[in-house]
Amino acid sequence: MYSIRGKGEIMDVISIGETMVLFTPITMGKMRYANQFTSRIAGAETNTLIGLSRLGHRTGWISQLGKDEFGTQILTTTKGEGIDVSQVTIDEKAPTGVFFKEIINQDNVNIYYYRKHSAASQLTPKQVNKDYIAKAKYLYISGITPALSPSCKETIYHAINIAKENEVKVVFDPNLRRKLWSESEARETLLSISGKSDIVLPGIGECEFLFGTQDYKQASDSFHALGTETVVIKLGDKGAYYSSNAGKEKGYVEGFSVKMVVDPVGAGDGFAAGVLSGLLDHLTIGEAVKRGCAIGAMVCSVNGDIEGLPDREELNQFMNSSAGDEVKR
Repeated sequence: MYSIRGKGEIMDVISIGETMVLFTPITMGKMRYANQFTSRIAGAETNTLIGLSRLGHRTGWISQLGKDEFGTQILTTTKGEGIDVSQVTIDEKAPTGVFFKEIINQDNVNIYYYRKHSAASQLTPKQVNKDYIAKAKYLYISGITPALSPSCKETIYHAINIAKENEVKVVFDPNLRRKLWSESEARETLLSISGKSDIVLPGIGECEFLFGTQDYKQASDSFHALGTETVVIKLGDKGAYYSSNAGKEKGYVEGFSVKMVVDPVGAGDGFAAGVLSGLLDHLTIGEAVKRGCAIGAMVCSVNGDIEGLPDREELNQFMNSSAGDEVKR
């Protein structure tokens, strides 16, 4: 293995996770009949980092790619989006993961992953630079990475420990992927990481999985009981509910409407970028959540995970022309 070195500057947000190449048939229908595909990169963590970079924040990515054309595609794209890739290693033996999106019709979409034994799934704690994390303001992680392999889970916990030792805020999106592990292991791990995180960004479905309820106020109290300082629960197009400082500061933010939802995949990653961007800009938690709702809506209106992520001008224009009112509750 060898590393691709960058400037190593102090980062606003760094993240650890796998990014793959996504192939989608040009025409809808069963994939067996497709002979032309589009390709783009897709990864929950890098989606969020790209969203932050487009808003002017400094971001860094820790991962591993295969020494192949797909790895090169991912590396050049993320680097071109302004993400620091100095902590990305290249594995000469393991491949870069890929996956396929089969669109039968707008209501029937199937995803096929080919990520077993991928380069990213073989990340180890030794590949995490302590000084790199220590200089960041936020460590952003998702529940996907610890599900990839035992070594990935160990790597995530190692990174969290480094962050806690150096007063780096840990932000966690549970991002439940049921196909990657058993429900018991998923629930145990996601609850454990939530308890170690300063900010948790679950969807309402993940709240039901973890606590058996879709009552977002009850779920936020359960997260606080684990030790989480701030909870922001995504409610889809309805908006989001936030609770901070053990529930002393809380409220509901209405969602932003879009003319047509083209592709909802990646909306949660855009939401995370908006919330983190707001916090980095020293907005109140309610204002940060409102920004998250806006970016999530913008991502939904464009096909692709990162294509709808806005820059500052586009974000301001969208927010100024849309209604998204915060209601204290």
